Amino acid sequence: MSTNIDISNEINSPNYKKQTKLPCVHSLSSLIKNHTEQDMQKVIHSIKVGFALVLVSLLYLLDPLFEQVGENAMWAIMTVVVVFEFFAGATLSKGLLRGLGTILGGGLGCLAGIVADNFGKIGNAVVIGSSVFVLGATMTYCRLIPRIKKKCDYGFMIFILTFNLVAVSGLRADKVIALARERLSTIGMGFAVCVFTSLLIFPMWASDELHRLTSSKFDKLACCIEDCMKAYFSVVNENESMPRMNFGDCKTVLHSKSSDESLANFARWEPWHGRFGLCYPWEKYIQIGELMREMASIIMSMQACLESPLQPSTPLQHVIKEPCKNAGLSLGLTMRELGKSIMNMKPCQAKTVTVPKLQAIKLELIVLSTSSKLKGAANVESIAVANFLFLLMKIVDKVEVLAQEVDALGEVAGFQSK
Repeated sequence: MSTNIDISNEINSPNYKKQTKLPCVHSLSSLIKNHTEQDMQKVIHSIKVGFALVLVSLLYLLDPLFEQVGENAMWAIMTVVVVFEFFAGATLSKGLLRGLGTILGGGLGCLAGIVADNFGKIGNAVVIGSSVFVLGATMTYCRLIPRIKKKCDYGFMIFILTFNLVAVSGLRADKVIALARERLSTIGMGFAVCVFTSLLIFPMWASDELHRLTSSKFDKLACCIEDCMKAYFSVVNENESMPRMNFGDCKTVLHSKSSDESLANFARWEPWHGRFGLCYPWEKYIQIGELMREMASIIMSMQACLESPLQPSTPLQHVIKEPCKNAGLSLGLTMRELGKSIMNMKPCQAKTVTVPKLQAIKLELIVLSTSSKLKGAANVESIAVANFLFLLMKIVDKVEVLAQEVDALGEVAGFQSK
């Protein structure tokens, strides 16, 4: 008894032909397009930074403005240089954390100075030194906490810096407050210039980048799965080794954890724009990215099957060739459908279409692994085939979990079918 998967309709579909037609040309054109877009974004960002610096420099260049802010204008320029980031969310988070850290650090530093003045000269030094030690050590420890380090590290650093500068300055409270007000106003001017330039002039959204990168990973892994099937069942002479595969896309997915987390963190700071609301479930993207990294590691494990000197004989390969290649093609199509579902923000119909198809693929692989033809093979050959089929079934399981996660993302994010 065997279970057959009919993917003839999928293979003959226009979408599949479009994907498989001239893959080298398609990949090259996509690569050139991506590089061109990235270079253009870098140029736009550079122009925006230059424009922001020109705007904030007017505080120095125009006499009426300079008379109002004086030498504190340099704090506005420093704010633009330090705060302006590539993505709008990064600029907002850094600017707000800088302002919050400055206010809290300056306020507590001023409070510490007021309290220290009541203890005389020696007591003043003891109180200031103790407060600097306690708050400095506490805030530094907080910076080492992973969740805080990812989201608020810059704010804690500014807090420590501002608190120490104010606490040990020795200025009276009224002078500290006046100085803080002047500097905060110029910092606010610099931040306002950053926000205006970053959000209103060709904004670079971290949310768009995370959305695009997540959907593109599905296509990368789909290509890797299909290439694995082609390489494993390629016809080679006895004196030739198995053709080597390029696992560059898998390595790219494996090393994407830090960038995904950074983009998700920046996306949470961004205002409502386009298709992304204020409470968009960016944590789902992190979960999907983690699953894809696990899947990429399984695909990388297939490299051992491809490079192993213990390969199944040609007759045995013919036994498993068609079911495995069909499974690989179907997995590739499914991965691309999931990627398009995220990119176009449309439901993927995982429960009704994708999951049953994946379960049928897994059932056929299980039946194939227990067939009498494989049991009659030599021990070495049967082990090699069993290892390959096991990894392929693990990929099927991971694709099924991915389909469920994409479906859950669609429900939470409100993907529309039209």
